[in-house]
Amino acid sequence: MVPDARPYAWPCIAPVAPQRLALMIIDMQRDFCSPGGYIDSQGVDLSAARATIEPIQRVLAAFRALPDALVIHTREGHRPELADLPANKQWRSEQVCPGIGNAGPLGRILVRGEPGWEIIPELAPAPGEIIIDKPGKGAFYATDLDHILRLRGVTHLIVAGLTTDVCVHTTIRDANDRGLETLILRDCTAATETRHRDAIFTMTEMQGGLFGATATSDQLLSALANLPAHQE
Repeated sequence: MVPDARPYAWPCIAPVAPQRLALMIIDMQRDFCSPGGYIDSQGVDLSAARATIEPIQRVLAAFRALPDALVIHTREGHRPELADLPANKQWRSEQVCPGIGNAGPLGRILVRGEPGWEIIPELAPAPGEIIIDKPGKGAFYATDLDHILRLRGVTHLIVAGLTTDVCVHTTIRDANDRGLETLILRDCTAATETRHRDAIFTMTEMQGGLFGATATSDQLLSALANLPAHQE
């Protein structure tokens, strides 16, 4: 389907029908890519994260036009009473900013229901699209994601979002262990440091595609334009 993906033409066993595909957009929340959010409060330049928005928008529009393809959004965040927040995670966050659960310009940091926890308006979920609320880094941990994918018969994940080296790669690793075929979109993901993002691409692609493959949004969009419909 994507002949110029790295390190192999993705997927490894082709072709794949639209109903077997899911686009997963990870944690495009205000806390991760908007001024006043969790990442911004750490003094991190948001330009790399913001640069992912436009290519993700184009991929999202293409997926919404596909018959039967699934779109999944994730949000990292904790219960308002913080019952699901490990003490060590909270402590670590407090070493670099006001800390998870504490007040910031966008409300309590990474707390469900707060303004900073919401997905940015540019990538707001459409009615009927799946939203996975997760308390950890990986989208499979303590969520019903695996159950949903199995019920829908999804076998292939196309992944975008933030951050490449944390939530994105944790999810890719977990998906790989479940036998899912994964593709990271290189221009649709970012990390707080470019070298960390690039290292994840290297780790994903090494040893013949240890965790899957990578491609650009343009490469994927070109392939989607030629995707056969309703193929089993």
